[in-house]
Amino acid sequence: MTIDEIKEFIQIVKDTGIAELEVRRGENSVRVRGIASHTQDIVLPATLPAHLSTAAASAAKQEDERDIVVKSPIVGTYYDAPSPGSSAFVKPGDRVEPKQVLCIIESMKLMNEIESEVAGVIIHNHVENGRPVEYGESLFTIRPD
Repeated sequence: MTIDEIKEFIQIVKDTGIAELEVRRGENSVRVRGIASHTQDIVLPATLPAHLSTAAASAAKQEDERDIVVKSPIVGTYYDAPSPGSSAFVKPGDRVEPKQVLCIIESMKLMNEIESEVAGVIIHNHVENGRPVEYGESLFTIRPD
């Protein structure tokens, strides 16, 4: 992508007022976020397609009020293993202890280990390996002991 194309994406976001635009071309991607000047009402369908409603219902059953969601403390790239080809630090169903490494987030060429703050069982991993994550994005759900 050229700088002119990126400038055009920025202009599109400004002109249309959309919240976010992400464009991927092969291995290249760019995400442009706008500043919302007004709120819009979003209308959702009253019913979800069967395959979505079933998945949502099973996810709701798995969630517990006391579950803890581990969120990303920084912006970066999520890695579930210490190196390519290694097994993941944790996966759903694994028991974790406080200070146990859950994943790595690479930010500005630094590898930041994200550790569990509680003892419990990993219920859900919310992020795919190698994907960019935002500050505050959910990484794991842990059901504490």
